[in-house]
Amino acid sequence: MLKNWGAAAICAVALCAGSGTAAAQPSSAAGLPGTVGADVRLKLERDGRLSVTEVVTVPEGATANRVVPLRVPVADHRDRVFEVSDVTVEGEGKGTATASADELTIALQAGTSTVKYSVVGTVAKIGDTLELRWQPASGWDTALDSVKVSVITPDVPKSVSCLAGEPGTAKPCTSADLGDGRGVRATEISLGAGERIDVTVGLQEGAVPANARVEETSGLLAAFALTPATGAGLGGLVLLLLAGGTALWYLRGRDSRALGGAVGPVNVLVTDGSGRMAFASPDGVLPGQVGTVVDEHVDVVDVTATIVDLAVRNYVWIEEVDGHDWRFVRRNPADPSLSGYERAVYEALLPDGVDVVLLSELRGRRIDLSRVRDALYVDVVAKNWFARRPDAERNLWWWAGVGLGVAGVALTVVLALIGAAALFGLVAVVAGVALALGARSMPARTKRGSALLEHVRGLRGYLQTATPQDIPDGDREMVFSRSLPYAVVLGETERWLATFAGTRPGLYWFGEAEEGGDLRRFAQRFPTFLGALDGVLAQAGHLRSLG
Repeated sequence: MLKNWGAAAICAVALCAGSGTAAAQPSSAAGLPGTVGADVRLKLERDGRLSVTEVVTVPEGATANRVVPLRVPVADHRDRVFEVSDVTVEGEGKGTATASADELTIALQAGTSTVKYSVVGTVAKIGDTLELRWQPASGWDTALDSVKVSVITPDVPKSVSCLAGEPGTAKPCTSADLGDGRGVRATEISLGAGERIDVTVGLQEGAVPANARVEETSGLLAAFALTPATGAGLGGLVLLLLAGGTALWYLRGRDSRALGGAVGPVNVLVTDGSGRMAFASPDGVLPGQVGTVVDEHVDVVDVTATIVDLAVRNYVWIEEVDGHDWRFVRRNPADPSLSGYERAVYEALLPDGVDVVLLSELRGRRIDLSRVRDALYVDVVAKNWFARRPDAERNLWWWAGVGLGVAGVALTVVLALIGAAALFGLVAVVAGVALALGARSMPARTKRGSALLEHVRGLRGYLQTATPQDIPDGDREMVFSRSLPYAVVLGETERWLATFAGTRPGLYWFGEAEEGGDLRRFAQRFPTFLGALDGVLAQAGHLRSLG
């Protein structure tokens, strides 16, 4: 063995020599003046340890820092692990070097420094041969003008490969060859910051024991690693969301055009056979139905507008009493001309056996408006404005989204605990959240419903532009009254009242303690009545939360 190592020593001198008298001197780590140079000497010991000596020259006013990862991914959830020990720094330059389980860190200042350390894990069994692999230069934060590498092995090496450049590239080093005896030498001119030199030496079988160690990765980092499988899953989610968004755009596109396009003519004032002018809503839509078609919910204002409409149509008489309360009187019984939801409103206001009720009395009565809500949703589906009940559609997709999101969270936790692809669970979480957030947009109107939406815009335009002069004097009270519930549900009450105030005394469906006069007092008191009625209905029925 001494004879062998004597030959190795002679070879090392030959590898490190240049030509002429310089052959007996150590290689200089310095390149051009003012640049960083490195001379790295690797010696593979008989026990498989790799002894490393790095001679690095740093010019005045500069520093050089190196970080070498000691856990290198080699496959999905598998890392090759190197162990570095016995780290020292000597020389005129001030520097430090430390090694942990995860990385080797070297920090050098101006001058020539010699860094020494040992590495275990560089020799791997590849088929019938052994392979020594190490990166003598990598992770430097500054460019190196030149890097010289020498390798001494216990037996004659079989092959050498040297790659230099960005990690992952296959660019060969400036030079790399087998020396005489048991030596390998390589050189790289101008290595950029962050680039590496990767040296692989083929060894004779049995030259040293193989000590390469590959570990299965575990923990959250591995579980959430992006792999081809999880990448495909994420790509599938993106495609699914795009497809869902496209379908939603198609289904809701009619509504967007109806809300954003030009309003076509909507004629709500018609003349009957006797020459009298009357109000006719588009598609026969009732006030409460208008609100539900527009916002897809049953709201308190929908019920309020329906009560006003019942009074206008002579089912209920409304009378102001004592200046701060209102009385509802049954005028005509409910008949088949009332829709299902109108009958529900009528019976909630005046149940069987009750012909008169004060608004103040309703505050103490528990009014069940769930029947009104259900009947109104049934009506808009029966009219073919919606394919299915909007509330049921929202709830279905919301619960589906919540369920998928919860299942995704559970799946993520389980996969993370076992170190599997937890990103699949996150895919399910994202899909569930998107589904729950999109649930409010799921109730799609039919083509007829979207057309009605445009007609409702035209109806609002009529309420905003009509004047008393557009209506014959003898028909003005009726047209004003029949239009008023629609003004209530569409938020045009104040404008409608202001336009017609002072045009005609009294109303056939609304009485006041002070009789006579024109519509000015009604215009002043009616908003107060609406606010009081809205408050009672909201307090009694909690309708908005149910819708």
